[in-house]
Amino acid sequence: MERVRDKFIIAVCVSLMCMLSSFADEIIQPATSESQTSQNQSVPQFNTPSLSTLVTPQNVAFDMCTKTFSMNSDKLFYLTIAAVNANRFEIKEIQSKTGYILFAAVGKEFLASVITIDKHRSMLKITPANNNYFFAPGIVLNMYKYIEVNSSEYLQNIPKGG
Repeated sequence: MERVRDKFIIAVCVSLMCMLSSFADEIIQPATSESQTSQNQSVPQFNTPSLSTLVTPQNVAFDMCTKTFSMNSDKLFYLTIAAVNANRFEIKEIQSKTGYILFAAVGKEFLASVITIDKHRSMLKITPANNNYFFAPGIVLNMYKYIEVNSSEYLQNIPKGG
């Protein structure tokens, strides 16, 4: 039973990484011609890890585990829950008052903490529960990507059935 579950988790992670790699076509490469550099024109460069880098466990920098979003903390909290669910990670515990979510992904537990910066900005910090930063960075990056893609969605109250 555990083998089937482990294979399923690996298959889900690989499929999520494939979805993330579909965004690679949108990356802008820096200009290399001398005429453009002499005119002091700058072209933005985005460093996106490759698919194999996202699924391979490695030492992840703490800076990669924190990200600031332009939304209030309530919206970020609910989008974080949705991101955990969309990535098919197992939610272990939710504490809405303090704004944290404990979830398991690929055999490791992670703590997602939502921190209020001001009325319109908040920060999401996703760290391993055992403080060992050797894991696949795609776990964190896929959650951030989900939140960014769905940040324009409005929160709705769902009426109780009855």
